[in-house]
Amino acid sequence: MKVEGLNIHPLKSGRAIPVESAGVRLDGLAGDRRFMVVEPDGRFITQRELQALARVEATAVGESLHLEMEGRQLLASFDPEDRLDVTVWDSPVNAAVADEAVNDVLSDWLARPVRLVHMDARAERLEGEDWAGSPAPVAFADGFPILVTTTGSLADLNRTLLAKGQEPVGMDRFRTNILVSCDEPWAEDLWESIEINGIAFDFVKPCARCIMTTQDQMTGERIGGNPIQGLAEKRMSADRRVPGVLFGWNAVPRGEGEVRLGDTVRVTRTRSERWPMKVRA
Repeated sequence: MKVEGLNIHPLKSGRAIPVESAGVRLDGLAGDRRFMVVEPDGRFITQRELQALARVEATAVGESLHLEMEGRQLLASFDPEDRLDVTVWDSPVNAAVADEAVNDVLSDWLARPVRLVHMDARAERLEGEDWAGSPAPVAFADGFPILVTTTGSLADLNRTLLAKGQEPVGMDRFRTNILVSCDEPWAEDLWESIEINGIAFDFVKPCARCIMTTQDQMTGERIGGNPIQGLAEKRMSADRRVPGVLFGWNAVPRGEGEVRLGDTVRVTRTRSERWPMKVRA
């Protein structure tokens, strides 16, 4: 098995950036989800409620962020002394916040009042102790540093969608970090840990999927195949701790280094049982 794809998302819920190599940090891939759009009071905003974020391209420039949306451009910088308490779900983070001129422009782009924040060197967030064994550092991702998916599982989902008369979907719908080439569908359910270029990635929790998977990742429109309907047939979790349909696994890196396209992926530990799924007649 090989690394088939690598993606970072500099802005949470903004467009993905495919890369040929990525630095691995304990809190995720370097540059992944270090910036975030929030409500004026600091609550995080995603494509779930603001589909227009799919049209925002973001590129980190040092500690600044270059934003582009439909031909409009903006460079946001951050004063480390100007900070805002923000939340991702129930997780608090004290982050650097962009100046009001930047926030005003971005609010105009998105047609609602927003603020832009940065997880800089002073920000800290630890999550997932119940699943990872100890708290894991994480940026602005929903809960864990890295998401891993496989080509075989996407192919199986698309076969289900085609059988339903729906269009196949791309892996971009799932906003993965590391895509592994693996012909066997759902093989990752039995992986407890993998190794890439000497770095261990522990698979700690399956990823429950939301309405964002139904949205085109260039336009934000809810068009094309509906992964939620496809996954409901055989990927509905039977464990109440993780309700809903599942696709991909949340992973915690246990070391630092670099991963590249084409790197060998080796399974180092396996589970004795798969995650329980509801059987649909």
